Amino acid sequence: MKPTTNEYGQPVGADIESWQPPSPPDGIALQGRFCRLEPLDAALHAPALWQAWQDPDPAIANDHDAQARWTYLGGRHFDDEIGCRRWLELMTAGADPLCYAIIDPTNDQAVGMATYLNIVPADGRIEIGHLSFSPRMARTPISSEALMLMIRYAFELGYRRVEWKCDALNAPSRRAAERLGFRFEGVFRQHRVVNGRNRDTAWLSIIDEEWPAIRRCHERWLSAENFDTDGRQRRSLSSMTGQLPGRER
Repeated sequence: MKPTTNEYGQPVGADIESWQPPSPPDGIALQGRFCRLEPLDAALHAPALWQAWQDPDPAIANDHDAQARWTYLGGRHFDDEIGCRRWLELMTAGADPLCYAIIDPTNDQAVGMATYLNIVPADGRIEIGHLSFSPRMARTPISSEALMLMIRYAFELGYRRVEWKCDALNAPSRRAAERLGFRFEGVFRQHRVVNGRNRDTAWLSIIDEEWPAIRRCHERWLSAENFDTDGRQRRSLSSMTGQLPGRER
């Protein structure tokens, strides 16, 4: 949006016509082609998540410890299934964050979690975070579609801005965000202290005027025509979003 000028000759932000703050997300189930997102229930989903989170992660070299994948999430907060359930109970105790279990429809089991957080309807902004994906989602379209469903639902509700934040050293997280169409905005230096260590935080976002073009990329990538009979993508999502205006690859 281009700035305008007020009655005092000062530059100010553009008026937002007919602005009405959106409703907070209400935790409805989000159904996709490759996965389903449903409100996370600690008692229901903890057993499957605990088991899924124990699998070795092929994306992490020498992943002998299931806690390694939690490094950029501040460490894993539990050591057994009971602790997992208690942590999930804490995570789901309020309306923000709003937690979802990611369900693999092939066996109807939870294989990961994701949340909306920092939900500010008055400003029309919402963040997607607390992404705890299990190795069972690796080499499948589930993780991508789960995030696409969350992005889409946020804009359908009327949010103007969907945010993504990650440790500035977490290169895979930033690549994942940019692949989905998020644009890098900058780094907040010394933003947080996590486990006694400094964390600089990378900020990325999608805004409503960018969303229609990004949505078309998501839809093309998810289409049946984009996958062969073995489920391999014919064209990558990053090749689609990388051609959007203002993207430097």
